[in-house]
Amino acid sequence: MAFKTDIQIAREAQKRPIQEIGEKLGISSDDLLPYGHDKAKVSQTFIDGVQERKDGKLILVTAINPTPAGEGKTTTTVGLGDGLNRIGKKAAVCIREASLGPNFGMKGGAAGGGYAQVVPMEEMNLHFTGDFHAITSAHNLLSAMIDNHIYWGNELEIDTRRVVWRRVLDMNDRALRNITASLGGVSNGFPREAGFDITVASEVMAILCLAKDLADLEKRLGDMIVAYRRDRSPVFARDIKADGAMTVLLKDAMQPNLVQTLENNPAFVHGGPFANIAHGCNSVIATTTALKLADYVVTEAGFGADLGAEKFMNIKCRKAGLHPSVVVVVATVRAMKMNGGVAKADLGTENVDAVKKGCANLGRHIENVKSFGVPVVVAINHFVTDTDAEVDAVKAYVKEQGSEAILSRHWELGSEGSAELATRVAEIADHDQANFAPLYGDDMPLFQKIEAVAKRIYRADEVLADQKIRNQLKDWEAQGYGNLPVCMAKTQYSFTTDPERRGAPTGFSVPVREVRLSAGAGFVVVICGEIMTMPGLPRVPSAENIRLNEEGDVEGLF
Repeated sequence: MAFKTDIQIAREAQKRPIQEIGEKLGISSDDLLPYGHDKAKVSQTFIDGVQERKDGKLILVTAINPTPAGEGKTTTTVGLGDGLNRIGKKAAVCIREASLGPNFGMKGGAAGGGYAQVVPMEEMNLHFTGDFHAITSAHNLLSAMIDNHIYWGNELEIDTRRVVWRRVLDMNDRALRNITASLGGVSNGFPREAGFDITVASEVMAILCLAKDLADLEKRLGDMIVAYRRDRSPVFARDIKADGAMTVLLKDAMQPNLVQTLENNPAFVHGGPFANIAHGCNSVIATTTALKLADYVVTEAGFGADLGAEKFMNIKCRKAGLHPSVVVVVATVRAMKMNGGVAKADLGTENVDAVKKGCANLGRHIENVKSFGVPVVVAINHFVTDTDAEVDAVKAYVKEQGSEAILSRHWELGSEGSAELATRVAEIADHDQANFAPLYGDDMPLFQKIEAVAKRIYRADEVLADQKIRNQLKDWEAQGYGNLPVCMAKTQYSFTTDPERRGAPTGFSVPVREVRLSAGAGFVVVICGEIMTMPGLPRVPSAENIRLNEEGDVEGLF
């Protein structure tokens, strides 16, 4: 039978006015700042007024390493949230905003799929409420003010060879990774090497997603290191006097966005750092606000558990004082077969042996998540080509790992298909036997923190880093930054730094190419292998197929 596309389903949604969605969480119309009829920001005044309430249960959704077969982590997050509401629980969903880069590139949008979507899907995957534009503008305002300071006499004595603040753009554009700026003569400044990252890799994005309020936001922005002097002493954004104006640009973007699922349940969509090059979680302010308003909050962490969940635990939970009551690891039969060596074209054919072989990747993620002291449930995101024998093979394997796997058909059936998963997750969350602890302590040296993630999460034999990188880490420790967590920038497709090595490989090294201090966000970015902080477009980008039809509707967006 033919199934409707995600965009067809989204356009048929019977959306309710956003004020009705707010009422489900006790948010009055006066506390919503509408962007049209179906999306709104929640006012900071309201958020401040609910801080004394008791927190609900936090449920994290993560996944195996992504494959071209698809896993459906956001789809499962939305489906689980709808499922919890279906069984009578008061639940809200918290997910990230979509970046324009992958929308027009290869990955696509980030609103779920099938009958487990957040709407309005098209707006969410495009400009939405303008948060990413505000972040891009604030970031590049600082860039302009740095170069302007140097042009007008350089009172801070910035070494122009050591300006570490790069510009950003919310687009995949490999041509901008490394550039030469300020060419064209004396009136244009002093020529220097520079470059662009994608907006989701910006430290401003990370700060917006970790800040507790506007005062915390402004302080963190001021703490960002933008350059060094000849004596290697740091120059901060507050020295450039940019933090105040940047906060003004981010004032509205700091307020969480409220939308709805296809089943008219509340969803917060706010912030969007990638998990392969940033910390991969939605904003702290959205999550903590949702916890004050709902009994259960379902959130996701980007890509596989080796990236998103690791950073959720070691960075977001550590910084915000959070802990999940239960973690859901999403897997599909198709992805198990692909990890077991089956080509994408052959995934529709039953192959129980390949499923069993590919389950090693799932098993490692289960073990890793359990190492944080939290219970794990596996959600088998159902595809219509799955056979009973293949599903049973996954369930049997997960049972051997000391967890349980539940088949969920939310993509096809919405909350009806996720009710069983929701019931079990709620039972575990209600018992809340989690004994959460981060992977490493604050006092551990920075290089040992890198090794802890590489060896205990990835299962690498060693971390390769030249003496220059090791000395840089020691310098930061001497400057008082040794207590920061590390944010690993690594390919999402493998436990290794080689995207082609699927499964659960062993006997490999993790090469560290570069380290960057994000003093405002409060972590050290560790760039491993060939990962890029400014992605490029694929040979055939999705943008080639995106257009307006005769009715004025967007076609080709997914």
